[in-house]
Formats: sequence, C-alpha cells, structure tokens
Amino acid sequence: MSFSSLVGSFSSSSSVHPLQPYGWDAEWEAEFAPFAEQGLLPGRVARVDRGLCDVITPAGTVRADTEFVVPRDPMKVVCTGDWVAVDPDGGTPRYVRTYLPRRTAFVRSTSSKRSEGQILAANVDHAIIAVPLTGELDLGRIERFLALAWESGAQPLVVLTKADLVPDAVTLSYLVQDVETAAPGVPVLAVSAATGDGIDVLAAVAAGGTSVLLGQSGAGKSTLANALLGEDVMDVQATRDVDGKGRHTTTTRNLLALPGGGVLIDTPGLRGVGLWDAQTGVGQVFAEIEELASRCRFHDCAHTAEPGCAVLAALDSGTLPERRLDSYRKLMRENQWIVAKTDARMRAELRRDWKRKGAEGKAAMEAKRGRWA
Repeated sequence: MSFSSLVGSFSSSSSVHPLQPYGWDAEWEAEFAPFAEQGLLPGRVARVDRGLCDVITPAGTVRADTEFVVPRDPMKVVCTGDWVAVDPDGGTPRYVRTYLPRRTAFVRSTSSKRSEGQILAANVDHAIIAVPLTGELDLGRIERFLALAWESGAQPLVVLTKADLVPDAVTLSYLVQDVETAAPGVPVLAVSAATGDGIDVLAAVAAGGTSVLLGQSGAGKSTLANALLGEDVMDVQATRDVDGKGRHTTTTRNLLALPGGGVLIDTPGLRGVGLWDAQTGVGQVFAEIEELASRCRFHDCAHTAEPGCAVLAALDSGTLPERRLDSYRKLMRENQWIVAKTDARMRAELRRDWKRKGAEGKAAMEAKRGRWA
C-alpha cells in the first residue's frame, strides 16, 4: 500500500495523523512532500543500533538499514529523534534514504582526539537534566549540561530526582535554591518516582512536544522514564553503595510515546559532557556575567585585572559568587579550545591573543624590575 493510500484509509476513520503522537505536524508534512512523491514513507527514528534503526511509520515500526545516511561527518549521521524517508514495504533490506533538516540537535564533543561532535538527540523541544539528590550537588556539571541544552535550541529543565531521600522540606528547599542560582531562567523541579511527587508537573511539561532525558549514571533517569510512561518499560538497576554511582542501565537512545501526550527520548548515562561550539549556550547559563560584561570600560575586557571591569566590581562587592565566575571562565576556555581545534581562523586569533597577553605580561614585569632597581 502506498503512503498516500495508507494515510487516506486512516483518515477515513480518524482525523488524527498516525504519526501525530510522535510529533508529526504540517511543517514536517510540507518538508516531506518531495519524498512522498517518490513513494517513500515518513517515519521517526526510535533507536539506532549497529547500522540499523527502528523507524516508526504510518505502517508501524520497521527495521531499516542506515547505509545511505552514514557520511564521514558524524554530525550528519542519523540519530534518535530524526524524521526520515524510508523505503516502502517490499524491499529487503529496507533503507533509510535521507533525513529531514533538524529543528534542534543536542550535541556534545566526543572523548576522541579527532575533535568530533556527537549528536545525542534530534528535534527536541525540552532538555530534561536529571540530577540526583543522593549526593553532593555538582553545580558546575549542571551548568555544563545547561550550556549544551541552550545551545541545542531546546528549553532546558532541571529535575532533582530522588527527592524522597532528602530528610526534610527545609533542606530540600535549600537544595532547589542552590540549583536555581546555577540555572537562571530555567525551571527547577524536585521529583520522586517513589512517591509520585512532582511527576504530574513533569508529565505536563513533557506532553508539550519531544523531551530528551539527560544525566549521569545513577541519576534515576530510567526510573523517571517508567514513572512518566506509567509502566516498567526501562530496566532499572540500583546504585552502588560504595560511591552512590549507577551503572549503565540504558545502553541506547530510545524514543517512546508518553500516555499523556508528548515523546520521550531516554539516553544512557553520560560520564563526559564536553562542550561543542556552545558559546551562545554558555552565555545564557551565565546571563548575569554577560550583562555585567556589557558594562565594562573596555569591550574586550578579560575580567582579570582591567580598570573599570564591572565583573570584578561585582565580585568584590559579593553580588557575584566567585564560584560562578570560575565556572564561567572554565567553560568559555574549554569552548574556545574545542572551536579552535576545528577552526583555523579561530586558532590564529587565539595565537595572536596569547602573544599579545604574553607581551603585556613581559612589559609589566620589566616595568616592575625598573621600579625595584
């Protein structure tokens, strides 16, 4: 059966498009029109595994080969959340022929030495960052996740999991406030899959599109996914008693339709969260520092020792915590470094900047020696 006849038969009994629960809309339909004319089926990638992927189509979930969508550029490899064009029924094997342009993409740098980006999820509306309340909060790690989330084009949300293990409501409120200081403009929600607290609020957010669930191993992502799904779909393992860390329960990225609406992409635990060309995202995470920097006397102020530096003034007055400035500097340096590895012009600019700063430092030392003499 062709795609057009398949949709026609479905429409005769219902006004809902078969892919609508997975995020299909009029814009995607318009994008897909040229491929529909070729007789290809639209579908959303639910899982990618060893050169094959599960694609949800109007005809059901099909297994398709990704041979034609494995370019040299890892940023262009098909991934979970992509909308694709696949062969109609009859071909063995069936192939993914192409994917539609992505609206958003959550990207991190890989741990390899080749300076490559890795797409964790595509076409995401909400980036849910799961942070467990079973240990000390790592605010720097939260800021790192948020920078990538903002850069992706998705709306971030920090979810503090295992809230039932916090001894009292006052302590919980302080923990939420601590995270809010590291996440300006981002909702922070404490939840417990064990008691159900906060799950209804999270489900309401997730119902508004596609959400990707991110966090380190042991953050309770699979338990949280099961709570949103209303059944035990994802395997769950206990965290290690010795260090409170979890094991990789989820080993692939899976796309799942939620019963209350919306789509959830569950991801494996992330040990490393390297930035990937995320300067805009870093700026949004540290919006107060960026706003202060706009008031500095010099437009290229490095916020180290320059006269008229509004950032240092805020630091001295106590209105800007030193931890925030240190974290901002660290992420900006890291992002600058990763961009420079892939951008020749940026490398040249960095070299000129290093030489300038070196010359200034040398001149300052010589001036000091002259005064001492």
